[in-house]
Amino acid sequence: MSGTSGKKFSGVKSLSSETGVSAELKCVSQKCIKCNLCIKECEFLKRYGKPGDIADDFSSGKSVDLSIAFKCSLCRLCTAVCPVDIDPSKMFLEMRRLATAQGKGFDDECKGILAYERRGVSKRYTWYGLPEGCDTIFFPGCTLPGTRPGLTMVLFEHLCKTMPSIGVVLDCCTNISHDLGRQEFFQTKFHEMRRFLVQHGVRNVITACPSCYKIFSQYGEGLTVTSVYEFLSKNFPETDVINNKMVVVHDPCALRFNKGVQDAVRNLISRLGLAAEEMPHSGSKTLCCGEGGSVKPLAPDLSKKWAIARGDETGGKMVVTYCAGCSNQLGKGMSTIHVLDLILNPDSALSGKTKISKAPMTYFNRIWLKRRFKKMFKTTLSHERS
Repeated sequence: MSGTSGKKFSGVKSLSSETGVSAELKCVSQKCIKCNLCIKECEFLKRYGKPGDIADDFSSGKSVDLSIAFKCSLCRLCTAVCPVDIDPSKMFLEMRRLATAQGKGFDDECKGILAYERRGVSKRYTWYGLPEGCDTIFFPGCTLPGTRPGLTMVLFEHLCKTMPSIGVVLDCCTNISHDLGRQEFFQTKFHEMRRFLVQHGVRNVITACPSCYKIFSQYGEGLTVTSVYEFLSKNFPETDVINNKMVVVHDPCALRFNKGVQDAVRNLISRLGLAAEEMPHSGSKTLCCGEGGSVKPLAPDLSKKWAIARGDETGGKMVVTYCAGCSNQLGKGMSTIHVLDLILNPDSALSGKTKISKAPMTYFNRIWLKRRFKKMFKTTLSHERS
């Protein structure tokens, strides 16, 4: 891996003042029973060892290659199978934060996705439209508006039918920086957004992106987050029922432990007349698509192995997912559709004719969508990031 060699530090010396890392290392070191269950499930751990051994090496002061933390997808499959409820992803995230604080992060290797994120929080791409009496906003994220701007607009119009005072926020939750350990940038940008929303009476956020759901759930103090799929499950848009076609469902790892959203998606699929079959790894034990934790630019071989492992479990059936990022990643190697494409335009989705934009068109789409929202949507408060 280019640019990652030689980034080492001595565990005890570097961790002496890093309480966050020290706490997670201590937790894993003390609790891990080294049973190998996580090793059997994870390509990353097969290569680098048991979480307990990694924590012991760091805590003992051994010189350890800090770059290994950036090769973990942070997907938490290890947590799902752990018999003693350890969450090693917290340890690897804290290690990433420490590396970045010491100037040993991977901004150069990740410059493409970081540039994508910077656009997402810029004046040109952001827009907050809040109507009178607005206490709920729709937050579609970055990928859905870029790849499916028309669908994003139709989805918002459907939400408006039930909630006339709903607002819309086009912005980025900065999950990329969060997962790369760029804590200062993440805290600055996300909490700037959170404060603005809370100060202007917003109390509820409806997300379409699983990663946005994760970020708002963990850091959105004063805000209640709901998935748009839970809303649609209770307010199903009228559509033609499809014949009993068999599909498999891919659950995004960001919602690994959210059974409510998982059940809502399966309910939507069932109401369309489709039969959903569970893959060996689904729900809380779902597999990462290969893009989790921004691993793809840092460990492309591990990313590819995740995608291949997922493909091996489909049995050649069409994959339905509810993450635009997962849809893009898995769609490169297997027949994959987003559940929103399926709900709002089932014939095109099932025939493989859904128009899904790719870069650089995705950037133009987001600007077009912003202009369309500003033109068509009546607001009492309109805001862009400075």
